[in-house]
Amino acid sequence: MTGPGETADVAVRAMESADCPAVAAVRVRGWQFAYAGLMPQAYLDAMDIEAETARRREQFDAGAGRVVNLVAERAGAVVGWGCYGPSQDAGVPEGTVELHTLYLLPEHVSSGVGRTLLGALLDRARAAGHPAMTLWVVTGNARARRFYVRAGFSPDGTEELYEIQGVRVPELRYARALSDVPAAAESRG
Repeated sequence: MTGPGETADVAVRAMESADCPAVAAVRVRGWQFAYAGLMPQAYLDAMDIEAETARRREQFDAGAGRVVNLVAERAGAVVGWGCYGPSQDAGVPEGTVELHTLYLLPEHVSSGVGRTLLGALLDRARAAGHPAMTLWVVTGNARARRFYVRAGFSPDGTEELYEIQGVRVPELRYARALSDVPAAAESRG
């Protein structure tokens, strides 16, 4: 059974090492789609799925037990990936986790996959007893900002700049408390 905002044809499961090539494709294609016009195009064009696969394997192995990695599948193919782990930010409540990643293949954006995947990540974090979740979003990424607001996140006033190929990219931190209300019900809108 699916809740509001979820789709019956999406299955969410724990990521496995064998998923690294598919997850690398999701990350590369997701970045190229989401950050077009917000980051240097040469950087996005140079992203390489094979090199990204090696990075995903290394990070997957290094995060074992500390990072929760989930994949979303449609018809048996990985179409989305999300992960969270301990927050490294100062000034957040103890036990707060950070959503490090939520990417989809571009053709699955606005199809319910993201809501379903985020709902599963929120449910896992809530069930593990975490009091809150934060995330960072590129300031100019209006689509992602709307998505996270609909899912109950709010900007908390913390901003950060990072640099990609000499271009400063501003980010905002969003946060939300994790409560007993199912994530799918909160993401309606």
